[in-house]
Parts: sequence; C-alpha cells; structure tokens
Amino acid sequence: MTSPIPDNVTLLAAETAKNNPVLNISIFLIFVIVTLTIVLRAGRQKKDANDFFAGGRSFKGWQNGFAISGDYLSAASFLGIVGAIAINGYDGFLYSIGFLVAWLVALLLVAELTRNSGKFTMADVLSFRLKQKPVRVAAAITTLAVCFFYLLAQMAGAGGLVSLLLGIDSKVGQSVVVAVVGVLMIVYVLIGGMKGTTWVQIIKAFLLIGGALAMTLWVLASHGMNFNNVLEAAVNHPENKIGEALLAPGAQYGKLPIDFVSLALALVLGTAGLPHVLMRFYTVPTAKEAQKSVVWAIFLIGGFYLFTLVLGYGAAAMVGADTIAKAPGGVNSAAPLLANALGGPLLLGFISAVAFATILAVVAGLTITAAASFAHDIYVSVIKHGQVTDPKTEVKVANRTVVVIGIVAIVGGIGVQGQNIAFLVALAFAVAASANLPTILFSLFWRRFTTRGAVWSMIGGLATALILIFFSPVFSGAETSMFGPDVNFAWFPLSNPGIVSIPVGFLLAIIGSLTDKRGEDPQKASEMEVRSLTGYGAEKATEH
Repeated sequence: MTSPIPDNVTLLAAETAKNNPVLNISIFLIFVIVTLTIVLRAGRQKKDANDFFAGGRSFKGWQNGFAISGDYLSAASFLGIVGAIAINGYDGFLYSIGFLVAWLVALLLVAELTRNSGKFTMADVLSFRLKQKPVRVAAAITTLAVCFFYLLAQMAGAGGLVSLLLGIDSKVGQSVVVAVVGVLMIVYVLIGGMKGTTWVQIIKAFLLIGGALAMTLWVLASHGMNFNNVLEAAVNHPENKIGEALLAPGAQYGKLPIDFVSLALALVLGTAGLPHVLMRFYTVPTAKEAQKSVVWAIFLIGGFYLFTLVLGYGAAAMVGADTIAKAPGGVNSAAPLLANALGGPLLLGFISAVAFATILAVVAGLTITAAASFAHDIYVSVIKHGQVTDPKTEVKVANRTVVVIGIVAIVGGIGVQGQNIAFLVALAFAVAASANLPTILFSLFWRRFTTRGAVWSMIGGLATALILIFFSPVFSGAETSMFGPDVNFAWFPLSNPGIVSIPVGFLLAIIGSLTDKRGEDPQKASEMEVRSLTGYGAEKATEH
C-alpha cells in the first residue's frame, strides 16, 4: 500500500549512491535472480483462472499474513513515514497511526466478508445481489482508476530510486530504468500469476520488516537500549530548530488541521476499498485461514509501525533534520541516510534494495488486480455474459491485459519522471474511499441498497475526487504543485478531497437507493448475508 507521502523516491544522497554502483547492482541482481527463480517454480502450477487470480487458494494463513504485509507496506510506509517523524516528530508518527487504524478497518470490517462473498475481484461482491452489467462496469472503472494512478506512482518511484543508486542522471537513462522495471513486472505476473506475485510479496515482507527490525535494534543499541535517550538526542541535535516541539503535536498540521482530517479520512477509509489489498483474501482456502491471516498481519504490520517511531527519531538524532531536508530526496532520504550512518555503504545498499523490492511487489500486485478486473469483470461477465466455454480464455485475456497495462505504466512512468507525483497516490486513496468503500459496505450491510445507488456512488465518488484534486494545490498554485506556483487555477483549498468526496460517495449511494423504487431481490440479499458470514459458496462462480 502506498502512502500519500510522495513516492517518487529520490531517496539517497546522490554522491553516496554513485560511489557504490557495483555493490548496488549486485544486491539488486541477487534479489531479482532469487525472486525470478521462485516465480518460475510457482508458474509451473498455473493452470486456470483460479490459479492465475487466486493462487489456487492454496496459501496458509501465516503465508497470506506475510503477503498482506508485503502488499500493504509500501516504500512510502518505510521511507516517507521515517522522514516525516525525523522532520516533524509527533505529527509524522500520525501517519503510522493512521495506516495501522486503516488496516484494522479494512481487515476487521471488510476483508473476511468480501472474501466469503466473492470469487476473484471486488466486483464479485458488489454485483452478487445487484444487476451484473452496470455494477461490474462501474466497479471495473474505479478499480482500474485506483490501480492506474497507484501504478504510475510506483513506476516513477522505482525509476527514481534505481537511477540514483546507479548514478544515472539523464532523462533517457531514467526512462530506460523505468522500462526495465516495467518489463520485469510483466514477466513476474505473466509467469507466476497470483502465486508468483504472492511469493514476491512474502519475500519483500521478510526483507522490509527484518531490515526495519535490525535498524531499530541498532539505533537503540547506539543509545544504551533506551528509547528515552534517542528522544533526548533528537531534541538536542543542533539541526533541530523546533526543540521539544518535536515531541508534541502541531509541528506539521498546526496551521491547517482540517487538511490532516481530510487526509486521515482518505487513509483510514480508502485502505478498506483498495482492490489489490482485498484481493489477497481470495488466496486462502477457508474463512479460518483468512482469520489466521488477520492475526499474522496484525503483529507484522503493527510491529513495523512501531519500528518507524524509533527509526524516525533515530534519524533526527543521528543524521539531523537539515541534512535530511537538504538531501536530494528530502524527507524521503531519512531512512537511507540513517542506514548509511549506522552501517555504511553495505547497509545503505541493502535498505535501498529493500525499497526497490517493496516497489516491485506492490507493482506486481496492482498489475494482477487490474488484469483480473478487466478479464473477469468486463470480458467474461459483461462482454461474454458469463458464457466462456474454454476455461483458459479468461487467463489468456488477463495475460494480454497485463502486457497492455505494463506498456501503459512504462509510458506513464516515463512521463511523470521528475514531476511531483504525490497527487497520484492521494488520488488512489481518495477514489478508493469515495467510490469503492460505500458500495462495499452497503452491499454487505444494507438490504435496501440498489444497483442505482451502487452506480451513482462509484461514478459520482470517482468524479468528485478527480475534480477536487485537479482544482486543488496539488496541481497548481503551490511550490510543490505539479504545474508549479506560477500556474494557479486551484479553488479547492485542501490537498486531499476526502473530507468532501467521501461523504458525497455515501450520500449518492443512499439517495440513489432510496429513489430507486424497483428495489432488488430480497432473497439475494439474504443469500449474500449468509455467504458473507459463513463463506458458503465462496469458491463457486458468482452468477445470478
């Protein structure tokens, strides 16, 4: 899962990275070789749509727990949050709290019920008791929108990260790097399907959480295994300009707290509507294994966000806020600079490789989710009306979709190189919270919910989020805007539209349903309630 902190990971002090290109290339090659070997082995067992989209529902609870962690914890969760804490202290840690609470909303309120109700995609849940064609088309549009903007952010982040590590400064060289990452992503998904993607995510989770744990212990050991000493060193560091305010709220959001409220709403509620996270729950065979996944993920993700607290203040204590802010990656350079301060070039190279692995795992998950949405929801269910005689046809369509998505992502990633791509991530969360979540919740919990309410909510929530972000400071009128401060057509004052677009999504769902006098089949609503709570029929096709 990517955060609203910019993911265009110009992370490292360029001079440090350029001094160790052989080391960095070696670490990357080791990761690529190991994961490709695993993906090739997993790909041998890829036979039909169930294998390609859901990994044959063969993963155990603990394995899926690690994979969920790998899908949820993005490079921004590691690099961005550590930097935010190093610069803004308490307010930076609010990101960690927000992401953890968001994860709890997603898994405890939505994930198991959607897993029991669907087959491969989010649209399976939404269309179960509603009209297939309009709901699947609308759900596919919002899913592809979330995945597309999320994907662009990750591709540009990967290009920026690898380019810096290898000392590539030219636009042409960075474009080549983005293309290589895109091709690698396509190969992973085509060969391994969901099974191969899941193993990449498991490996990434081990690396990310293990690397964060090692750095956390190292920071504590450097300060007598006493976190209070870390805090004191951070507060007393000569580059800390705000003194003890580093430990109090208000350093970042004191002037415009409503902007943080809007962002927090998008984070907490948007995560529960991210299709690539929800899709992970179709890879386990039973509801009991899904519950085990929850338990494992709680400990892994919760522990990771505790590590970010130590690492953030550790970076403030051992690197300094000014040094971090003036580095090429700004706030996002805190974790790599801390790694360099702790263990030199070797640890720096390892942490950078972990960041790259994080991006690649999230990109693969997004790609297979987008491919599943088009192949399963649009091609099979809408175009072919569920009448596909050859079971391999769905996989063939998905494979072609993966290639198309990969090409689009490469072109888009090249296009946004050097741009502020924070709006891409914010847009993904805003769309998920405004369009996907209302329809998911009402489909699961409100019997009066209708097809009109679902379509109005998804399309209306998507349109509202798009319009507000386009006319916000994210696009124009500010130093960090995509078009810079000289172009100003912003009339919406907040950087994230969540505080407006999320209520709009819910209101449209309610108004659309209450004004639809035709209603829906109450028997289907009862059947869906039983299925969502028990998991009965979860592996069967969700056809009317």
